[in-house]
Amino acid sequence: MRVVIQRVSEASVTIDQQIKSKINLGLLILLGIENDDDQNDIEWLCRKISNLRIFNDNNGIMNQSVKDVKGEIIVVSQFTLHASTKKGNRPSYIKAAKPDIAIPLYEKFIQQLKLDSLLNIQTGEFGADMKVQLLNDGPVTIIIDSKNKE
Repeated sequence: MRVVIQRVSEASVTIDQQIKSKINLGLLILLGIENDDDQNDIEWLCRKISNLRIFNDNNGIMNQSVKDVKGEIIVVSQFTLHASTKKGNRPSYIKAAKPDIAIPLYEKFIQQLKLDSLLNIQTGEFGADMKVQLLNDGPVTIIIDSKNKE
């Protein structure tokens, strides 16, 4: 499981010209799911995200989590995070999980993130053509892969 986490001042997801999700201060999380991802990946990643100290404290030091600042979260599925560009110029998505595997894991990820963060989680729509708009705060962008726990 791979995520791109962006600390945002605001973000929204629009589908068919209708706003599906909209947040202020918080996290926009792009989530890519691989074929061999499982509950262990979900639990590790959600715990990491919920406690990631990337928000400023009163001294301007990144020392607070999204929970600490009572922020908001949007999770957007994005299979292209598992693009392989090793050969040629057309990315291969062979590692990205197909919907029958990815959708249940996506839903479990959202539920686990709710439990770990104690926050309301908004989402995009799996498989939809989404327009994602954000104002990256900082900018702060973190990439985490559950298979490469760095």
